[in-house]
Amino acid sequence: MSDSTHPVDGAQAARRSNALVVAQAVEFLCTAALRAAASVGVADHLADGPRTPGELAAATGTDAGSLHRVLRLLATRGLFEEDGGGRFRLTADGDALRTDAPVSARAAVLMLTDPTMWRPAGEMARCLTDGGSAFDAIFATDFFTHFSQDAETAAVFHAGMASLSDAENGPIAGSWEFPEGATVVDVGGGYGGLLREVLSAGPTLRGVLHDQGHVLAGHGLADAVPGGADPAGRWETAEGDFFRSVPAGDILLLKRILHDWDDDRCVTVLRHCRAALAPGGRVLVIDAVIPDGNAPHQGKALDLMMMASLTGRERTEADFARLFAASGLRLVRVVPTPAVLSIVEAAAAEE
Repeated sequence: MSDSTHPVDGAQAARRSNALVVAQAVEFLCTAALRAAASVGVADHLADGPRTPGELAAATGTDAGSLHRVLRLLATRGLFEEDGGGRFRLTADGDALRTDAPVSARAAVLMLTDPTMWRPAGEMARCLTDGGSAFDAIFATDFFTHFSQDAETAAVFHAGMASLSDAENGPIAGSWEFPEGATVVDVGGGYGGLLREVLSAGPTLRGVLHDQGHVLAGHGLADAVPGGADPAGRWETAEGDFFRSVPAGDILLLKRILHDWDDDRCVTVLRHCRAALAPGGRVLVIDAVIPDGNAPHQGKALDLMMMASLTGRERTEADFARLFAASGLRLVRVVPTPAVLSIVEAAAAEE
């Protein structure tokens, strides 16, 4: 007698696979809806309670029917909730979409879904067939040259990076014990959010915020973190290009820097860090560290953004060890943090 179970099971598995793959293929529409909601600032108009799509459309200058459909999809992800009367409210999980939320993610959403990220991701097949970034073919220049020529897009990027960092800087700063009296240099430190947290947690520390002049103009080092030590008189800025040199210090921070660049450029930066490192000092590379295996990790997704739009990548512990070895440094340890990023600690190779 033939066993008819296996053909049936095989057909069920095939249909299940089809459904799962199709479901994955439409996931981009949720991201598109999230960008649309963030772009018009709809969450800002829900801080005081639920409102109808018509009321929200009037407040945001949008079409009520279209807005309803966007919110309906985002409600399936728990960011909004529709009640029996057709009104939408902002949930606790969606609160970060407000511009004035305690730790707002709105600017980060707008950056991560900006055309400079979105369009290359949509043409990722170019990376597979041609190698390298898809960005250059789409925008006729490389990522950072494009930003240097487009002030509006650059502003979106810097605001988004600050927003992305606001939620993680405190936990990261608290995950490593900075030695008393150390000079901490935040290399390519942007607006200084991480250095501000480090100085606020360490009252004996001094800090140097290093970046290009137009970026340093927007720093916030003068503002103390609530409940933290006053950083007044303990910081300075240093304008420069980390491909040429970096300021000297005891602890050199590189947060979300190396993942932007290919290995050769990373080695250039790290060699400058080695040259600037005080005896007994440490270089702290703060990036995602990709784990082995098939488990989900946000770094695996961000790695494809780096591939599509830039020349960099997210790296494994072994990748960092190789970069350090080529730069006169050695891997000391990898320190996990409550954020998606880890602290990859390096010392001078001869120590």
